[in-house]
Amino acid sequence: QVQLVESGGGLVQAGGSLRLSCAASGRTFSSYNVGWFRQAPGKEREFVAAISRSRIIKLYADSVKGRFTISRDNAKNTVYLQMSSLKPEDTAVYYCAASSTTGVQKGVDDYDYWGQGTQVTVSS
Repeated sequence: QVQLVESGGGLVQAGGSLRLSCAASGRTFSSYNVGWFRQAPGKEREFVAAISRSRIIKLYADSVKGRFTISRDNAKNTVYLQMSSLKPEDTAVYYCAASSTTGVQKGVDDYDYWGQGTQVTVSS
């Protein structure tokens, strides 16, 4: 069992930056791939970024590539999402999730554990 808690969300102006954190409980956190997803009002939850257990493989949605960076510190049981050059369309609730699949996945259904989410609002 893994419990995930996101933090770091808030209100920021367009062009600004935020760093989200996902803190996990459980000794086996390093055995999970971890992803970030987001959900805007009236829209489906969508993939943002994911990182493998080993930290070697990182995947990004096209919409955030070059602006967001995912990283993890397995010693601290924490995954980060550094977001830069934020746009109003990045406004959403951001969720982290853990997956036990062999490869790094982008699908919502591939993730076993989810956090409660943190709100990110980007003003224009």
